[in-house]
Amino acid sequence: MRAVYRNPRELATCLKDIVDTYNDDLISYEKMEERIMKIVDANRDSIYKEKAMSVKIANVLGDERVEVINKVVESKAGQ
Repeated sequence: MRAVYRNPRELATCLKDIVDTYNDDLISYEKMEERIMKIVDANRDSIYKEKAMSVKIANVLGDERVEVINKVVESKAGQ
């Protein structure tokens, strides 16, 4: 898994795969959190535009996955 992505579609696909792997009970919530935060920290400017998720990325992810990712990012930002 790469940390930095230049292409928004590849970035979204990677995040999508992580959330789907968690939803299929193949990884724990903690492992998913760790992976999502690594990618978000390395690509924050690409993912979040003016504190909202980029439309291109959100369209690839879908609403449910966007909610999961936002929840993880918000919970980690509060710590």
